Amino acid sequence: MAEQKATNVHWHEGDITREHRQQLLGHKGATLWFTGLSGSGKSTVAVELEGRLIELGVLAYRLDGDNVRLGINRNLGFTAEDRTENIRRIGEIAKLFVDTGVIALSSFISPYASDRNQVRELHEAAGMDFIEVFVDCPLEAAEARDPKGLYKKARAGEIKNFTGIDDPYEAPFKPEIHLHSDKQTLNEEVEQILALLRERGIIKP
Repeated sequence: MAEQKATNVHWHEGDITREHRQQLLGHKGATLWFTGLSGSGKSTVAVELEGRLIELGVLAYRLDGDNVRLGINRNLGFTAEDRTENIRRIGEIAKLFVDTGVIALSSFISPYASDRNQVRELHEAAGMDFIEVFVDCPLEAAEARDPKGLYKKARAGEIKNFTGIDDPYEAPFKPEIHLHSDKQTLNEEVEQILALLRERGIIKP
């Protein structure tokens, strides 16, 4: 847990509640946390799901690993410490989206179970839905795709601390949703997620 350095700061509660915002939008907010190896298909599923949700009149927003590292987390690298801080910040941002009633689609390798659990606890303590989506894909399949050429560079020693090559990936023990991107179609993956969102009452049946 990051240390609180600022002193004499207090949370200021407003008059408009999360329930007010959800009523305005007609659906609940939630964080869907897509985790998996590089090239597993996390962003692909999140992009398709975002489009489907918008078609259904559900406000959603993607928080993508590379996009965030080009902005708010541009000062972080890929050491274990930086990865932890990267996920902590994203967890706080996702929580803010959920508080507005938006469905946050967070696509991050997030290789360490303890970091993902910290984000889960942050949401659960605030009474928010946190849905871990494990985009499961064998290393061989992800490496064969290698859309960004990162595995090739990692194998050549040009990239250090690369998950699956010289850094570990801790698979979720009990994710709410377990996708198999090497076996399922994109539509099957999206439908599986939408079914759970309806089942939980986050979006309308």
